[in-house]
Amino acid sequence: MNPAARRTLTLAALAGALAVMTGAFGAHALKARLTPDLLVVWQTAVQYHFWHALALGLIGVLTLHRPDSRALRVAGWLMVVGLLLFSGSLYALALTGLRGLGAVTPLGGLAFIAGWLVLAWAAWRR
Repeated sequence: MNPAARRTLTLAALAGALAVMTGAFGAHALKARLTPDLLVVWQTAVQYHFWHALALGLIGVLTLHRPDSRALRVAGWLMVVGLLLFSGSLYALALTGLRGLGAVTPLGGLAFIAGWLVLAWAAWRR
């Protein structure tokens, strides 16, 4: 397996495992501790985390077929940045209640959007 595909698929699998763990943590450990509003924030983070872990896996599989695609590598890193900034900031906001953390969330959303657009570009080019 080429190194780019191996890296992307490994990150996707780890992101997926972490999404399951954070979802379970929210459903069991945090359900009684968070306000309903913050629990919705947590669930939003988990939902986007799952979807973009799957997107990262798709990018990894595509990289198996196109190992030299710079666009796929960029799309993958944008998804990782989106996961860290979008879901990460929402997890932190839910745990701390610090609304200022929400200022980071749109940057993660922009990274997700850019990742999807670069993925579309990579698919269109070939």
